[in-house]
Amino acid sequence: MTRTWRLKRAGPARLLAFIARGAVIAAPLFLSGATNAMQQGPTEPDDLQETAFADLSGWDQDDHLAALQSFLRFCEKARNETGTRPALKSPDDRLASICQSAPREAERTQSSAKAFFESSFTPYRIPARGFVTGYFEPEVDASRTRTGRFQTPLLSKPVGLEHVPPDTRPDGWPADLSHGRRTPDGLRELPDRPAIMDGALNAEGLELVWLADPIDAYFIHVQGSARLRLADGSVMRVGYAGKSGHPYTGIGRLLVERGEGTPEDFTMAGIRGWLAVHPKRRDALFRENRSYIFFREITDAAPDEGPVGAAGLSLVAGRSLAVDERAIGYGLPVFVTAGFDDPADPGKPFRRLLIADDTGSAIRGPARGDIFVGSGDAAGAIAGAIRHRADFTVLLPKPADDDATAGAN
Repeated sequence: MTRTWRLKRAGPARLLAFIARGAVIAAPLFLSGATNAMQQGPTEPDDLQETAFADLSGWDQDDHLAALQSFLRFCEKARNETGTRPALKSPDDRLASICQSAPREAERTQSSAKAFFESSFTPYRIPARGFVTGYFEPEVDASRTRTGRFQTPLLSKPVGLEHVPPDTRPDGWPADLSHGRRTPDGLRELPDRPAIMDGALNAEGLELVWLADPIDAYFIHVQGSARLRLADGSVMRVGYAGKSGHPYTGIGRLLVERGEGTPEDFTMAGIRGWLAVHPKRRDALFRENRSYIFFREITDAAPDEGPVGAAGLSLVAGRSLAVDERAIGYGLPVFVTAGFDDPADPGKPFRRLLIADDTGSAIRGPARGDIFVGSGDAAGAIAGAIRHRADFTVLLPKPADDDATAGAN
């Protein structure tokens, strides 16, 4: 039987909202660069519909062991930071006990992983129409110093950058401006992309690294991270450190609205192709996306690991999901079904359990996600082709009284 839970009233819905506020995972696990710039308040969907694992198409065929390994990153990081048990809290401490009850390493199999998720969580379908895209970690040439070839910078975040949540906005602060800069004279709006392109921050020495191609730089802003091949042969990784706070505008959508092509034409590769053919129109188009991203150098991810996401953990290709962190809390498992072929199993539709561990400027709403697919050009080709409707089912921890009831039967 399917039950519909109105948020604000039902137990599972209240738990989702509690998780979204960052009380469970996000706050203790964020790295400092992303933490200060990220919002942790919930924007709740109108309802969630309880369902059953047996009713999730493709659930039985998924690689539950891979999903478990991705989920356990949160448990391990919390354990390492506290030195004791995972620092995961909920109103009934249920999430801490979920980490404690996960299969031990020697006992981790497909069947034990599947049983873990089914015994620890209840699936709730998000009824809103869903949509997924893909993202990846670009690999491009770069230099730590400006040279004749490398002229386009990625900037580190300005001093004083902070998130401006709705409940603490100063009088008159624009409703669509999510970040600002703290100054001795109070909170001030940061320059937007057009102003920064015109040199508004040039005097502050924020240049972190220099790229050869402005198009590469723009798409690194969209992706939020990159692996850079430096001129001396070394590799540098950069990741999200904050943003100007201005609204994000997708340039592909603008091109469609102006009759330059169809949505199918403007995948990531299609947009790149259009920009290459129209170099004189490139910068004007970039300026229409006022949102500007700042970066930091990532030094705490091993070369064979994915880039570090907003939750402070290395992303896992095919298992990490960027979400609207105001609606879905980091660390929650989300089962996503979508109408494109699974990259690991061509010919079969995408049906996977992902873990929410990242976010993005364009990811807004409870049924909107961005799937991390890996690093490099091959991953970029896969990511650029993912623009599909999707169904989202979030797995919420079973409340403690469910356990008690189960034990009595």
